[in-house]
Amino acid sequence: TPAAAPAFTFAELGLPEAVVAALARNSITVPSPIQEKALPDAIAGKNVLGRAQTGSGKTLAFGLPILQRLSLHTDRPAAKRPRSLVLVPTRELAFQVVDSLQSYATVLGLSVRPAVGGTPFGRQADQLRRGVDVLVATPGRLGDHLRQGTCVLEAVEITALDEADQMADMGFLPEVRDI
Repeated sequence: TPAAAPAFTFAELGLPEAVVAALARNSITVPSPIQEKALPDAIAGKNVLGRAQTGSGKTLAFGLPILQRLSLHTDRPAAKRPRSLVLVPTRELAFQVVDSLQSYATVLGLSVRPAVGGTPFGRQADQLRRGVDVLVATPGRLGDHLRQGTCVLEAVEITALDEADQMADMGFLPEVRDI
């Protein structure tokens, strides 16, 4: 039997036209099952908890609503005050998330930057000072930035915890709660 038609297209969700076009350029024209379930509620501003296998499109399921919301701003983010936060357990995952969202953020004039251990703190502090729309961070390094005053979370409008189960398994829950 043929697969059921998707409940909606990316354009029908109210995603910015530039993002819909960028998705199409990357041959992403039909929402994956996790995106189909998560996107409408996330775009509507509801809290969403999603579980799906690797490669199922989870990053875009949380990333596209973040970008859609931030695209409504007409000004730049304030120094040291990211507008959204994606917490991840590992630096490798942080770089994957940045890579996955970068092209879609760029077409909207938004910035996506990592803050992870093992890379220069000063460079991250400089990026934060210039203003960051989407900060993708590991709990340890974000805690360092918060303690040093190079990052302030008061302007964060939307947050995603990616691989929250792995963060818990790795003992990050106290830091995540503090953040």
